[in-house]
Amino acid sequence: MAETLKKGSRVTGAARDKLAADLKKKYDSGASIRALAEETGRSYGFVHRMLSESGVVLRGRGGATRGKKAAAA
Repeated sequence: MAETLKKGSRVTGAARDKLAADLKKKYDSGASIRALAEETGRSYGFVHRMLSESGVVLRGRGGATRGKKAAAA
């Protein structure tokens, strides 16, 4: 996706299908939604919606999780 889309421009038809396929391929190969948003010049929400429309199973959030604390021994 060498060309960044003009911010705020509508993406419709074949261009939308192509963008969705490109985003899906990159997301499936490990790219984050934030990285894809920055790369395309679109918002996080736009990329998230495009992935959801493409039927992608979104990954869970990374980072530390708040589980039960281990019992102090």
